Amino acid sequence: MHLQLSIQYTAGMCLLSFNWQPNSQTPLVMVANRDEFHHRPAKAADFWVDVPHMLAGIDLEAGGTWMGVTTDGYFAALTNVRKMPAPEKSPDQISRGALVKDFLAHRPDAQGYLQDIHKQAHLYEGFNLVLGNKQQCWFLSNRNDHGPQALAPGLYGLSNADLNTPWPKVEYAKSQLQNWLDMQNAPLYSLLNRKETYPEHLQPNTGIGQPWETMLSAPFIVSQAYGTRVSTGLSIGPKIHWQEASFDQTGTLLNLIEHKI
Repeated sequence: MHLQLSIQYTAGMCLLSFNWQPNSQTPLVMVANRDEFHHRPAKAADFWVDVPHMLAGIDLEAGGTWMGVTTDGYFAALTNVRKMPAPEKSPDQISRGALVKDFLAHRPDAQGYLQDIHKQAHLYEGFNLVLGNKQQCWFLSNRNDHGPQALAPGLYGLSNADLNTPWPKVEYAKSQLQNWLDMQNAPLYSLLNRKETYPEHLQPNTGIGQPWETMLSAPFIVSQAYGTRVSTGLSIGPKIHWQEASFDQTGTLLNLIEHKI
């Protein structure tokens, strides 16, 4: 495995879709897959001992997290940005997992928080960050020139490129979530379970080459070294509902966690 590929895939979600409707009974519905090396240690989602209002998994290697929610409806999720060759790392590098953890732990003003992050964006490897609460939802990437963006109501998809970049698996994730919103006929966490890859002519060219481009085109990635380890469903309404399924190297379900707050 190429070392630069391993650098790019740490402590983040790799595919998510969310429906943002702040004036409705359910402001946020989100579904996400976390893709990661299977040897990287992590702890399943739970309320953190030192931050009891925060429900999130823990990346045991760097101490951050990739997605989480608080008991009062603050949320955040992170994806990595695929870029090859990887930019040179800063000597003051900060783990991207801290972006989610710090927001949920301290619950600052979202816009101000992202403005501060934007000023030091060079200290992080490529990231996309979605965060907010029941009243507002914001997006920031350190791989575009937009700065913090307040998101209008709508259905969004995100992987390892900019928001709503129409990769096949992003379009799949959005259509799966839209179907769920219309029908609600499956567990939310299970929506991104397609293991089939997409043909080469439909894949993005992100510089990683084959066979990686094909393997990573699947919404749910299965391989011995690297793959989808967690699928999460989150809805924030009058109550907060969290579902998290974890998987082994073969894509077999290991555990299912559910919290209703």
